[in-house]
Amino acid sequence: MTAFTFSLRPDNVGVITLDVPGEKVNTLKAEFVEEIRKILVEARSHTQLLGLVLISGKPDSFIAGADITMIAACRSAEEAAALARQGQKVMAEIAALPIPVIAAIHGACLGGGLELALACHQRICSLDDKTRLGLPEVQLGLLPGSGGTQRLPRLIGASRALDMILTGKTLRAKQAVKLGLVEAAVPETILLETAVKMVLKGRRPRKTLPLGERLLNGRAGRSLLFKLATRRTEAKSHGNYPAVRKILSVIHIGLQQGRSAGYAAEAKAFGELAMSPESVALRGIFFATTEMKKDRGAEAEPRRLSSVGVLGGGLMGGGIAYVTASRAGLPVRIKDIRPEGINHAMKYSWDLLNRKVVRRHITTAERQRKMALISGSLDYQGFRRRDVVIEAVFEDLFLKQKMVAEVEANCLPETIFASNTSSLPISDIAAHARRPENIIGLHFFSPVDKMPLVEVIPHAKTSAQTIATTVELAKKQGKTPIVVADRAGFYVNRILTPYINEALRCLLEGEPIENIDGALVGFGFPVGPVQLLDEVGIDTGAHIIPVLEQAWGERFKAPAALDAILNDNRKGRKNERGFYLYRKKSGGKKQPDATIYKLLNVHPKAQRSAEIIAQRCVMMLLNEAARTFDEGVIRCARDGDIGAVFGIGFPPFLGGPFRYMDALGAGKMVAQLEQLAHVCGPRFLPCERLQKMAETGETFYKSVAKVDNHPDSTG
Repeated sequence: MTAFTFSLRPDNVGVITLDVPGEKVNTLKAEFVEEIRKILVEARSHTQLLGLVLISGKPDSFIAGADITMIAACRSAEEAAALARQGQKVMAEIAALPIPVIAAIHGACLGGGLELALACHQRICSLDDKTRLGLPEVQLGLLPGSGGTQRLPRLIGASRALDMILTGKTLRAKQAVKLGLVEAAVPETILLETAVKMVLKGRRPRKTLPLGERLLNGRAGRSLLFKLATRRTEAKSHGNYPAVRKILSVIHIGLQQGRSAGYAAEAKAFGELAMSPESVALRGIFFATTEMKKDRGAEAEPRRLSSVGVLGGGLMGGGIAYVTASRAGLPVRIKDIRPEGINHAMKYSWDLLNRKVVRRHITTAERQRKMALISGSLDYQGFRRRDVVIEAVFEDLFLKQKMVAEVEANCLPETIFASNTSSLPISDIAAHARRPENIIGLHFFSPVDKMPLVEVIPHAKTSAQTIATTVELAKKQGKTPIVVADRAGFYVNRILTPYINEALRCLLEGEPIENIDGALVGFGFPVGPVQLLDEVGIDTGAHIIPVLEQAWGERFKAPAALDAILNDNRKGRKNERGFYLYRKKSGGKKQPDATIYKLLNVHPKAQRSAEIIAQRCVMMLLNEAARTFDEGVIRCARDGDIGAVFGIGFPPFLGGPFRYMDALGAGKMVAQLEQLAHVCGPRFLPCERLQKMAETGETFYKSVAKVDNHPDSTG
């Protein structure tokens, strides 16, 4: 069965329909090249043919991109470059057709899908919210390889094309029209007929670019544009993402030396990037998240979800209610002991949705429909038939146990109780439960609407169906869930705490705050560890650390300075006083607070290189990650990598802590840790797992974690 079919309408307009058999979305595969050529030959055999419309046969997808497994199968840069040249050639054949070719886009039109649409003479898209257009290849450490770097700048202007390709951003329908990427956006019901009318009007002259873009097309303007773009991207990427440099170079060559040189440079750069370790790591994350979408977390069918309850109207409760209503589309009932708590949670959702209305991402009617899904109460009225109740109250064991008893008394016997705890053992929360099989942890990260990760934490008596249902809910909320064992700190906080503690030790040794954070941002983290503690909340961190110290010993002991900071009423961004000051007058922008050095009795002076500071902090994180693997806290290295990348911003171009350790090699890890232990103290001593791996040459991606604490897991 073929993916492309051709039909000729009575008005002599041909329709080419792409519908990859057996797949939910269309992706472009290497074997489609000959199919496209055959379809074009068939179409041109009709002498009366006036033009072509390219459309998808899928209900919600145009073309989601190229099949990434094609790149993974390449064994050399030349092989990957040949793949790009093949794509360029077939796109050129479409562009060279003497009759009008219109792309009628509904749903995702990304990567190779947009490159195919760019090869058409005109484009039209649906106004549906599912319609998105973009070239996100940079997020996989690649660049568009089928002509996208050459066609897009000429269509919408170099400045706007650079913005799209360097960021990988996607556009909604109206944004695409405004940029000139598509000619028009219409309701999906009339998409095909409108495209046919465009064919019958014949090929239209290309629209003139706006004056600003025309000025940047001149030699002087172009030179300035690429100089500024290079400076901005280097400042953001810190040299860690080679794809951005290649993108700038390839587009510049095409505009400076002509299309032919541009296409040649594009294919060569695509091949080189495909073989780069950064792209391999980023594609590994892509494949891992794709696998996880199919993972239920347990060998059981999830129960059907129809409504959710939330206990607590604070920042976390409001965020959980928002993602439940706006993304999962489920009715959510918030309970708080004060009307102000409910109002705060409702306002949280209103503000986020209203921002989308202002940006024209949703309509006022859509905002009202989503807000109508959220309600509140001071008691358990309306909670009786809630499938899942998520608790987001203060980190107090007695209070959480009280919540369990109340939910068991006021809800159905099968209602799941999910605790959003960051440190308390789920087994302790379930200790007095009548139905412990329904109790589970569901640890969100703040801010809930932005952070993609959640930790799902079953205790020893949690049922497989409870796990599967909770994982399903998290996915509906737009989250990536990882199932972790019920051990102190779970996974993310367990590996994060030694990393932050080591940064604080560097501070106490006199390293300036900005030097410490700069070192880790240069390493590849989105923010440094000191700023991250401000963002999390210094008081929150101080609450978690003693739990970890009690469970795992001296290596988790916080530097004594943390008490002095708390006693000075420094909580971080939440009260605008932490290691940084956050001034409203400057738009909430941060700046290091110099008075903190006096508070800590420290005289700041840069003493160590950024490499040494980064090594100390990162090695503490990696050593602890290896311990969690050995103890079965995570089910596999894949989950550990996704948890670190999505939970704390571990550099994605390194693939996550376990891929990074495999790349370094256990022997090198052990040697570096032993050297640090000699210089800095025994907290750096390599864990038993790493020592064994150094002896055997084993790697994490061929190892199986212990799963004794995962009744649901198969490893």
